[in-house]
This record gives sequence, C-alpha cells and structure tokens, in this order.
Amino acid sequence: MKTPLIATLLLAASLAQAATLSEALTAYDEGDLKVAAKGFADSAKRGEALGQFNLAMMNLRRELPGASDAKAWQLLQRAAAQKLALAENALGEMIEQGRHGRLDAKAACGWFERAAEQGNGDGALATATCYFLGRGRAQDLAQAHRWYLEAAKSGDVGAQYIVASMFETGSGVEADARLARYWYDVAAKNGDDAAKAKLKALRDAEAAS
Repeated sequence: MKTPLIATLLLAASLAQAATLSEALTAYDEGDLKVAAKGFADSAKRGEALGQFNLAMMNLRRELPGASDAKAWQLLQRAAAQKLALAENALGEMIEQGRHGRLDAKAACGWFERAAEQGNGDGALATATCYFLGRGRAQDLAQAHRWYLEAAKSGDVGAQYIVASMFETGSGVEADARLARYWYDVAAKNGDDAAKAKLKALRDAEAAS
C-alpha cells in the first residue's frame, strides 16, 4: 500500500506531465513551434500516445528540423500500439497518400477501420468509402451505410447527405423515407446546399401527391 506522501508525489508527477503536454499544445496553437516540439518530444519519450501523435504530425507537416515521413510513421506506430484512434487513422492516411512505401488500399482500410471501431469519425468516413467503392475491401453497401452513419453521427456533413440518399434509395439499407428526410434535414442545417434542395424537392413532391 502506497504511503500518502508517495501517492501525492505520483499525482503531482502525473499532473506535471499533463501540464507539459497542454503547454506544448498551447505553444503550437500560438505558433511557437520550437517550444511545442520540445514539449511533444518530452511527452513522446515518456511514452504518451498524444505526445507521439502530435510530434508525428509536426514531422508530416515538415515543421521540425530533419522532419521525415519515416519518423512520423514510427511515432504513429507507437501511438497506435496504445490504441490511439487518431494515430490509427493517420497511419491509414499515410498509406493512402503514398507516404509509406507503395500504395496499399487494403492496409490503409485496415487502419481506417481500427480507428472507426474506436469511434473516430474520420476513420468511419474513410472505412465507409472503402466499402462503398470496393477499394481495399470487397464492395459492401451495407457496411458502407453502417460506417457512413457513424461518420454522420460524428458530424460529417458529407456523410449525413450520403446516409440520407442511401435511406431514400434503399442502397445498402431498407428504404426509409422518414430517416432520409431526417438526415437531409440534419445536413441542410449544417450548411449543405444540396441537402436543402433535396428537402425542398421531397416536400414539393409530397405536396403534389
């Protein structure tokens, strides 16, 4: 059993680490890349997934001396090993963009799906596209609808429109006019002009029938 003093010291150390990462994020937002890089590097050395992820992003954006895709990949691998969805999705993007060897759609979709399964909206959108297009996955409209719906729930406007369209046409899911209108309305409220036009067309058709 830890003594109160040891427990207090451990808590203080934990808070200090969190503060360091927070300070690094603040420094990055303020454009102080040198301070941000040091904070992320220190966090990464402590094995913190978010520190590893943010340092990887700085490598990808070439915001560090000697930055490289290889360093970014290594850091993202370490963060993904801790099941950080942001890192998993980023690994998929690196593969898809050809920033880690040859293009490998299957491997990219694998990383996207891992991220999606942890609730990452970008991962869900990318996974849906893999299934919708049959790129890196066998074409499966039911799976595409499943993941577009998850992306829509996370706030992606494009996914909201696609989900509405799939409900309207019965693509990958049983047709449901009510849910189609619901998701068109959500997309429209989020600024999608095509969804606004679609809602109007549906209402006009209903009025004329």
